[in-house]
Amino acid sequence: MSTFEQIEDLRTRMGNSIIGQKAVVERLIIGLLADGNLLIEGLPGLAKTRAVKAMANNLEAEFGRIQFTPDLLPSDVTGTEVYHQTKDGAEFRFEQGPIFANIVLADEINRAPAKVQAALLEAMEERQVTVAGTTHKMPPLFIVMATQNPIEQDGTYPLPEAQMDRFMMHVRVDYPPVEDEVEVIRLVRREEQAKNQPKSKAANAPKAIPQSAIFDARSEIAQIHVSDAMERYMADLVYATRTPAALSEDLARWIEIGASPRASLALDKCGRAHAWLSQRDYVDPADVRAVAHDVLRHRIALSYEAQGEGITPDMVIDTIISLVALP
Repeated sequence: MSTFEQIEDLRTRMGNSIIGQKAVVERLIIGLLADGNLLIEGLPGLAKTRAVKAMANNLEAEFGRIQFTPDLLPSDVTGTEVYHQTKDGAEFRFEQGPIFANIVLADEINRAPAKVQAALLEAMEERQVTVAGTTHKMPPLFIVMATQNPIEQDGTYPLPEAQMDRFMMHVRVDYPPVEDEVEVIRLVRREEQAKNQPKSKAANAPKAIPQSAIFDARSEIAQIHVSDAMERYMADLVYATRTPAALSEDLARWIEIGASPRASLALDKCGRAHAWLSQRDYVDPADVRAVAHDVLRHRIALSYEAQGEGITPDMVIDTIISLVALP
């Protein structure tokens, strides 16, 4: 089985577990292949946690889940030095926290105080944590997928703009169509029935996809061709968020702060991953436009005027895409 077929198999398996959320599954795959962290936002019950678990369950990967709460401590995430008494004397040993996994689910990340968010930040960006002056490296395959609930305000700590920028993509999860919701009911019923079946019948479960498939896919994605014109197009889209007055008076009123250079890097990585999934060896404008909303929506700060008019980041991005010239 080729590398592409293995990744497609992963996407199919996830799609079988997450009914009606094909776009979300695709974004999770893109984030995995682009080696970036994801922020997944949606109302309760829309399978955010289930989607991340479905990915971990179908990969040869260690899964770690951190349920964020207001009383969480940084050591609850990173681990801590523990005192041990041995026959040779006393010593401190580092006990790893749940962050030391391949796929980490940071559930309801906006419920954690600033210190915990900062501890997670180092692991996300530097792929390491420092405890008691000692640096501990994360595994080669490491990705944080954080979820947050957009409607609850009580007991939450909104993520600061600087930390939001560390996420490669901000994925929105919406309600599924009613036809898909019927399939969700049937899927959960089948899972309940399967639990009561003899264990021997579960022996035919497909083998987990090896981590090597992810690294092989990343090597192929690194070779995807990006023309000079496409590089300029990606940079123009990001630059438009910083100089909105050059495109439109409305954009100038709506945008308070534009996107950082991390947005350009994310467009390049995610665009190449999208092209690879489309079985092309080059990036075209459709690839960039397909990921632009997920890459930019959390990097644009809207003015009070825009918020008062009911303007959303996605509406701003739609306007930018319509006004920036194609290569």
